[in-house]
Amino acid sequence: MTHYEIRLEGRLDDRWATWFDGLTLAHDRDGTTLRGEVVDQTALHGLLQRIRDLGLPLVSVTHLDPHASEGTPE
Repeated sequence: MTHYEIRLEGRLDDRWATWFDGLTLAHDRDGTTLRGEVVDQTALHGLLQRIRDLGLPLVSVTHLDPHASEGTPE
């Protein structure tokens, strides 16, 4: 499994959390951040398609090192 942080412009309501395969949702003044483990590239592309389908602008996709402190890119 690989850890990712996906940043979105806009606020994604917490009720959508189950739609994103167990990723955690966090909000700040700039938008929404999804974080967590993704099984493989196919699953990552599936998540990105869901984001596209919601119409939320994608800000970034960052691969995270699971051994580093949380939120630090690899």
